[in-house]
Amino acid sequence: MTADEVDFAHESERQLGLLLDFYEVAWEYEPRSFAIEWDADGHPTRMFTPDFWLPDEGTFVEVTTMDQKLVTKKNGKVKALRRLHPHVRCRILYQRDYLHLVLKYGLEAPERLADVLPTRMSGRPTLLLPDEDAVPA
Repeated sequence: MTADEVDFAHESERQLGLLLDFYEVAWEYEPRSFAIEWDADGHPTRMFTPDFWLPDEGTFVEVTTMDQKLVTKKNGKVKALRRLHPHVRCRILYQRDYLHLVLKYGLEAPERLADVLPTRMSGRPTLLLPDEDAVPA
C-alpha cells in the first residue's frame, strides 16, 4: 500500500507516508492498538495506536505536530506503552522533527504549521527517529 491509498488522520502523517514511499521504506499505517489501561475486570479501557509500523526497523512511529503544550498526553501514552509492553519499540516524531523534514525535503507544510517554520527551525536539526529515551521521564 502507498500513501496515496491511505486515509490519514492528519496531513503530517500523509507527508511522512509519501517520504517513506519515496525512499522505499516499508511501512503500515495504524496496524495495531495496544491496551495501556484496564478496568477492575481486566477489560481494556484505554488504547494507544501508533501511527506507523516500520517492519524492517521493528519500530512504531507516532507523529505529533499538535500544539506542543498538548504533547505531554502523547508522551504519557508512549511511556505507558514502553512500561506495559517493553518488547515494543515506539518513537515519537515531534513537531520540530516534522518541520525539519518539511524543510529538508521540500514538502508542503499544512497551513497552521507554515507560520512556525522560520522560528521552529533554528538550531541543530533532530533525527527522523529520535532516540527512544527522548521522551521525558
